[in-house]
Amino acid sequence: MRVVVTGSSGLIGSALVRSLRADGHDVVRLVRRPPAAPDERQWEPTRRTIDEGALDGATAVVHLAGAGIGDRRWTDDYKRTVLRSRVDSTETIARALASADDGPRVLLSGSAVGFYGDTGEDAVDEEASRGRGFLADVVEQWERATAPASDAGVRVVHLRSGIVLSADGGALGKMLPLFKLGLGGRLGSGRQWMSWIALPDHIAALRFLLSRDDVTGPVNVTAPEPVRNRDYTKAIARAVHRPAATVVPSTALRLAVGGFADEGVLVSQRVVPSRLEQAGFSFTYDDVDAALGALVG
Repeated sequence: MRVVVTGSSGLIGSALVRSLRADGHDVVRLVRRPPAAPDERQWEPTRRTIDEGALDGATAVVHLAGAGIGDRRWTDDYKRTVLRSRVDSTETIARALASADDGPRVLLSGSAVGFYGDTGEDAVDEEASRGRGFLADVVEQWERATAPASDAGVRVVHLRSGIVLSADGGALGKMLPLFKLGLGGRLGSGRQWMSWIALPDHIAALRFLLSRDDVTGPVNVTAPEPVRNRDYTKAIARAVHRPAATVVPSTALRLAVGGFADEGVLVSQRVVPSRLEQAGFSFTYDDVDAALGALVG
């Protein structure tokens, strides 16, 4: 199998590339700088260009590129960056797939559980409607940008990912140093639901979806048991054998990170992976304690 990957330097992309290559698959990485390795091809999403032949002979594209949601304070300029980085890059990929004579017929395109907005106490799956807020609007436009590919007969899957747990990066990687010092704790009330998935399961789910010709449309890439923030932070503390008595007030979070607080760390999202489970995918880590014990240990 020959797979083209965008966002290959990120937490998920780099792990996916390693996994595919370990099983003997050929990987082409799309990069925005001049290629520096034989497996790289250049693309410029803002200019809607991809190196000629980059998709030739490929089986699938896994599109994971986009500016980090929580990397910076949400100014108006950065919110535009978050939106455009997703829509422009996805449209570029989708149009290239639609026009390729010998190109991939499968597109796994990044998305997020932010589509559902704040679900409160309600558990939701892929049948739920779009929620409210900036991230819900971004995800709707992000997913819609794949239309040229799906209209051309390409199988498109929207990867509505939750928080991906890894000790090497992402939200957990940033929090671990504080927890190891005994300075970790719940965020706000701690009652908000969090939809998570261990990085190994996320990669396994992508590999699974690459091979399932019968699965299209939105797929929640989350573990089957969402947890409340207070239980998640206690589980991290248990994994590092430290207390978790700290409380970060909601007001302090809003002052620190602005709008991301209400749509990121304080939002309640109880999202379940109905379509993955119905398709027969088996999770290695469906319990957050087991996941954190394995990842942190």
